[in-house]
Amino acid sequence: MRLSVVIPVYNEKETIREIYQAVHAVPFDLEVILVDDYSTDGTRSILRELEGPDTKVLYHEQNMGKGAALRTGFQNVSGDIVIIQDADLEYDPQEYPRLLQPILDGKADVVYGSRFVTGEYRRVLFFWHMLGNKFLTLLSNMMTNLNLTDMETCYKVFRREVLQGITIEENRFGFEPEITAKVAKQKVRIYEVGISYSGRTYQEGKKIGWKDGISALKCILKYNLFR
Repeated sequence: MRLSVVIPVYNEKETIREIYQAVHAVPFDLEVILVDDYSTDGTRSILRELEGPDTKVLYHEQNMGKGAALRTGFQNVSGDIVIIQDADLEYDPQEYPRLLQPILDGKADVVYGSRFVTGEYRRVLFFWHMLGNKFLTLLSNMMTNLNLTDMETCYKVFRREVLQGITIEENRFGFEPEITAKVAKQKVRIYEVGISYSGRTYQEGKKIGWKDGISALKCILKYNLFR
């Protein structure tokens, strides 16, 4: 079994080396795909140092968004299982064994890592951000008839065959409700696993904002009602 780790990257020079090392510390046969979404802070020069036999670095020539970076990454995976990893330090790659277990056991085709199911720890931060997340997850669940607790989580794991049946259209954070709607329509087996979460403040580099929440709301309606 080979694991493809797709990491969208935008202006993460302070964290990219550390997260790359953490990913390589997990006990799997790895393929790492880093997609630079036109970073301007020096991240690109660091990424060039990381290229190697098990690491592809792909470059966008304009900033397009997380969804676009993931679309590029998914088009280049060759592993049996694919996991999304953010380039910051909010999500811990040491969670990979637990996230992959339902797929390795033959029980699941897709696994979501939930920040709201009991994990080992969770940094206490923004109430309104959490409330917005829960609202979007609730609305998504109403449309998909799933009972997810964290639709917006970064940690989503797929058997590669599932991704091959999906075309990602959204360029930004609308990717999350889009992929959830499209996975639900495939009638695949979806599991959730509780994860730890070390969220960042906006001063520490968090990028998602209220406008992305509005976009996610539109995408929930778009991909569930009009497709």
